[in-house]
This record gives sequence, C-alpha cells and structure tokens, in this order.
Amino acid sequence: MKTFTEWLLWITVVMALALLIEPAYLDSSDKKFILIIGAIGLWRYSMGAMHLVRGIWFMQVAFPALRRRVDEDPGRYLPSHVYLVVTSFRIPADTTWNVYASVFREAVNCGVPATVVVSIVERGDELLIRQCHRQFDPDQLSKLIICRARGTGKRDGLAMAFRAVSRCMPDRDAVVGVIDGDTMLAPDCVRDSVVFFGLMPNLGGLTTNEQCVVRGSRVMRDWHTMRFAQRHLNMCSMALSRRVLTMTGRMSFFRAAVLTAPEFIADVESDYLDHWRLGRFRFLTGDDKSSWNSLMTLGWDTFYVPDAHTLTVEHPPHHRFVPATLQLMFRWYGNSLRQNLRATRLGWRRLGWFTCFVLYDQRISMWTCLIGLTAALLMGLLDNGQLLFVYVFWIALSRTLVAALLNVTYHPVGPLYPVLLYYNQVVGSMVKIFALFHLDRQSWTRQKTRLATQSGGFDMMLSRISSKTMLMSSAAIFICVMYLIAMG
Repeated sequence: MKTFTEWLLWITVVMALALLIEPAYLDSSDKKFILIIGAIGLWRYSMGAMHLVRGIWFMQVAFPALRRRVDEDPGRYLPSHVYLVVTSFRIPADTTWNVYASVFREAVNCGVPATVVVSIVERGDELLIRQCHRQFDPDQLSKLIICRARGTGKRDGLAMAFRAVSRCMPDRDAVVGVIDGDTMLAPDCVRDSVVFFGLMPNLGGLTTNEQCVVRGSRVMRDWHTMRFAQRHLNMCSMALSRRVLTMTGRMSFFRAAVLTAPEFIADVESDYLDHWRLGRFRFLTGDDKSSWNSLMTLGWDTFYVPDAHTLTVEHPPHHRFVPATLQLMFRWYGNSLRQNLRATRLGWRRLGWFTCFVLYDQRISMWTCLIGLTAALLMGLLDNGQLLFVYVFWIALSRTLVAALLNVTYHPVGPLYPVLLYYNQVVGSMVKIFALFHLDRQSWTRQKTRLATQSGGFDMMLSRISSKTMLMSSAAIFICVMYLIAMG
C-alpha cells in the first residue's frame, strides 16, 4: 500500500509539471510543439527498445527452450566435478557465515563431487570457515582447501586460488565457480548453472541472476535494485548472442580447462593496458573484465542463466548517497572503459556484429546522454525559460515509462526509479567522461589500495596535466557545439 501511494504521488508530480507548460508546447498541431524525438533521441530509445525486445525474447523463448532440453536428462549434462572458489577480505562475520553456509550447502547438494577453495587473508576468517564447514557438511562430502593470500588485492588472491584448483588436476568436464565473499547462493544455483557447460560445447563461462540486500538508506537500496534490474535485462539481451559482456565477479562459472590455463591466470593476476598517452599500467580492479577478455581472446562463448539466483550483501563505501555512488560508478565505469578499449581490437569476426556495435555505442553514449540536458539548459537560460519546464516534464514522463518497463525483469521496481534513472544517466555520463581521461586512476572500495605508479615524478605530472587538459578541452568543445546547434 505504501508503494502504491508513493507511485500515486509521483504520477501527481508528473501531471503537475504538465500543467506548468504552455498548452501550445503540448499541441501537435501548433508550431510551438516541441515534444518530438530527434535523431539522437531515436537512436538512444531504439537501442533501449532493441535490448528490451532481445531480452524478453531470451527470457520467454530462447532460454526456456534450453532449460527444457536440460531438464529432459539433467544427469547427462552434469560436470564430473565442481570447484567453488570463494574470496573474502574484511567482510563482516555475519555475512561471511551466511555466504559460506550457502556455499557448503550447494557443494553438498550439487549432485557431483565438490571442492571448496577459499582465498582469505586473516586467521579469524579461516577459523570461522572451518567451523561453518563442520556444521553444514558434517559428513565431509565436500573437500575444503584454504589459501592464505598476502592481502595485496583481489587479483592476487584469485590467482592463488586458481593455481590451487590447477594442482587438483581437474579433468576436461570439471567446472569452477568463482564467488565473492559477500554473495550468497540460492538453492540449486550451482546445479542449475553448470549443466549448460555440458549442453554447449563452446561455452567458456557464464554468470547468473543477482539480487541484493543493501546495508544503507532507502535511496541507496533502490539505486542498487534498479541497477540489478537493468543488468538482468542487458545480460539477457547479450546472452541471445552468447556474448555476455562481463563475467561478473560476484558469481560466475568457468570450464576448469579454461580457468587453469596459464594465460587465463596471468590475465586475472596481472592484466594491463597499453595506452597511447598514459603508457602501460596494471589493472587494480576489474578481474571480471579480464576474465571476459581472456575468454573472448581464446574464442569461447559466454552465457547468462536468468533462473539461477544469488543474493549479494552490498556495503556502500560511504554513508551518504552521492559520495557512495560516485565511488562505485568510477570503479565500475573505469573498468568497463578499460575493457572496451581492448575488446574492440578483437574485431567483429571474434565478437560478432551486434557485440561490436554495443561496445562502440558505449563509447559514444556518455556524450549523447548529456545532449538533451545541455540543449535544454542553453535554450532555457538564454532564450525561453518555458523550455526548461518542457524538458523536466519530458524527463519525468519518459523515465516513468522506462521504469514501468523494468517490470519485465521480475526485479522490484520502486517509485524512486524515474529519478534514479535520470541520475544514473547524467551523473553516470559525467563519471564516464572523467574516467575516460583518467584510465590510470584506480582504487578499491573495500581494500584501501591504489595503483602504484612506476614512472618518475615528471612523467606522472605530465600524465595528470594532459588528462586534465584533454578533459577540459573535450568538455568545452562539446558545450560549444551544443550552443551552435541549440541557438543556431
């Protein structure tokens, strides 16, 4: 009832905005009519509509057909062994206990022999995990291997765990699940996922449907759940081409033969980018992007299983909404842009036409998403203030429709979504533009580690000056072009 009341209040706000606009601007027969979609708008909404149609087709037609094939004879497609790799670092004890309880339950119930490989730093975590193993697997049906990492970052911890799996000499049919220390597995998540490796001979990795529990404010919870709804739709769209664009670090599965390959481990442990201006620098975060790039380079397919669920416990890096989202977006978008610059070099023959199109669109969308706001501000402030009301009304109306369409994902949709969608569009685009010119700036939100610069002081200063100069120059050119278009 509370949610219905909030939606009713939001619809009232949208209608009130419409009353503030001169009727001529809403009359399609009047020369002042302005609520039309231009070329850029058609492009952006067409991209959204295309992902929506593809996502619905995958959820309702393509994937159910694959699931029916598997369910006809599930034992036929099960792997010979399942390895579950879990990494933990400075996660609250109650979350750690719940995560490993779900992991050991899945290890026991997955229907094949299972080994849990744990990469941790602190002795307290080891004691807690061993106790959890004894409680939820008293018959020791699953094997437990604990690796003590140095605490130098998630990548090092993952590489150590992958080498531990390699020393177990897994056979060709084995599958490895990689799980974050704050991700709980829903019942049968492992069994429902690993069967697709037996069904698809060229499948190298897959990821699963995520939902979240957020330890934060209401707006922070809605922001996270909205992102997971968008993620689900985009994953379904890309899975139709078997080119899911990331092997999500929270929960993904890989063929053991792929994950234990030396080149794959090297990509995860010490991936880097050669940039024309910033030189070579290592990736501090973004191991999920490195694993995806490695799979694409080696010629494997990637996939998404929408009916296998995980529950992530989100701990925002800051108690206030804006600083927390800025930190998270800078890390996520920086990782995506670093991957994007490398992925497009693989070419359409390896990636496919649609995947290449989406990757190139990612580079442009950070600018096109700001065109409407910039044009409205310029025309509203310099020419006709009524246009600002028209723009705000259009944003409120269109984002409400987009939020309503997210119901097809079966994720919760809240009345704050229209505002949060626009916040993500504008603030997210600005963060992407900033990250584009500062690709070497990286930090981890849980581990307070930063990328160490190997070059001297002069090179570092030159990189910083060139980054700021190119950022300001690009922003100035964008505003000037928009001024000429809007006021011309």
